[in-house]
Amino acid sequence: MTSCENPNVDKDVLMTRRQKFDGKTKVCVKCKENTGNIVIRYAVYCKSCFFPLIQTRFRKSLEPSINATPDGPRRKGLKAAGSLVVAFSGGTSSTALLDLVAKTYFAPRENDEHARGGKEHPRNLDKQIWKGKPIVCYVDVSGAFPEEESRTENMRAVVDGYPGSPFEFLPLKLEDAFDKSWWAQTKGGDLSELGQSLGLDISDEAFYAAIKTLIRVLLLNTAAGRGASHLLLGTSLTSLSVNLISGIAQGAGFSVAEEANEEWVPRPSRGLTIRVLRPLRDIGMKECAMWDWWCGLRLVGSPRKYVHGGGRNSIGTLTRDFIFGLESDYPATVSTVARTCAKLTPKEGSDGICVMCERPAQHGVQDWKSSISIRSYHEASSAVTGRTRPPHLTEEEIANLVKASPDSSSTPVPSLTPRLCYACHTTLTSRSSRGTTVLPSGQSLHAVPAPVWVRNAVAPDVKPLSRDSMKAQISEFLLDDD
Repeated sequence: MTSCENPNVDKDVLMTRRQKFDGKTKVCVKCKENTGNIVIRYAVYCKSCFFPLIQTRFRKSLEPSINATPDGPRRKGLKAAGSLVVAFSGGTSSTALLDLVAKTYFAPRENDEHARGGKEHPRNLDKQIWKGKPIVCYVDVSGAFPEEESRTENMRAVVDGYPGSPFEFLPLKLEDAFDKSWWAQTKGGDLSELGQSLGLDISDEAFYAAIKTLIRVLLLNTAAGRGASHLLLGTSLTSLSVNLISGIAQGAGFSVAEEANEEWVPRPSRGLTIRVLRPLRDIGMKECAMWDWWCGLRLVGSPRKYVHGGGRNSIGTLTRDFIFGLESDYPATVSTVARTCAKLTPKEGSDGICVMCERPAQHGVQDWKSSISIRSYHEASSAVTGRTRPPHLTEEEIANLVKASPDSSSTPVPSLTPRLCYACHTTLTSRSSRGTTVLPSGQSLHAVPAPVWVRNAVAPDVKPLSRDSMKAQISEFLLDDD
């Protein structure tokens, strides 16, 4: 057969798509006996070999980080310092994670009740790894979407459906981030504050980025309140690559290392350091979907538009389509993206912790933002009547920006700007391209509800000093009574 291609072109330059398998060998590469049912990174596996393969990758990613002092590749008895919290959203990867945790570490063993064995026996290695009953935490985001219905009861049915009821189901709401009572105990918050905070005239990308930040910190603080040492997230290899690339594109490159491996310290000190683990980081989305399908698991998560959103041309959507295309055509490239991004480290040290996302904040964010953007108006006349007025601001908004508050001279208002990382600052200051919206009654541009952990970090720590404390501060300047 003749071909019309240019014979002088190098074959490697054309980057022709490699076949998922050679087409001749359809036998499983593991057992060498059964006919293959799934292709994973150019290798064919049968259904019988698929399950131990996924469980091995799952345990290999999770177990080295369980002990307080990691043992490395050599496995001894696993014993965590605290309890376990599993984040559950009802999606493909999250459902696979919950099923893997239940079948690997909390499956009922009726036949082994009277069996004996030493503490190093494989039968006893997986018993009582974490303290107490594991908690499955679900964050309901229906409060941010008026047309979305609550799926809490559906999530509860999935969690309670495992034999022996090994998990405790703990539902949260997105509005709990603005509830003062949640700081000490999980309760329902005020929905109006959630609407005021997320209903501002910000871009769709910032809207969904803010929701992801609220969900993450809600889970972390809940885990800290329950004395947990590990928080498991159902982030697959595909989702991890999407999060890494989209995070860098939206200004979160300084904390890209925390996206793959993170140890979170509660502020104020309220317990153990929490390790945020992603046991599915070596398992692709396709493998998670096949696990759910072959195990007959029920997916009860929200539709994709409520999870990702942002529009067809948003950074998150474009990145997701790009990574999904790579996984379909070049499966090995997705793992390369994740491994490469995990090796990135910032050139400079951290300048503290961001009060919004509670991740390391880079140095000089405020100086950088002031050099590339206009954030204040010192002359009202040029702002209102001149040609420099931004088109998305109304006359009333500019007047409010330059008008001094009557209480500004007496009571200084703490500023969030020096305490935010670049990504959170960009999220909170982004403006929608749809134009200016009408603010709700009783809300101003200067009074936006903030999450509870932000208020706790920004609130001025002013306490009356006792006479003994004041005397101790000036003791070196005082003469002896003698």
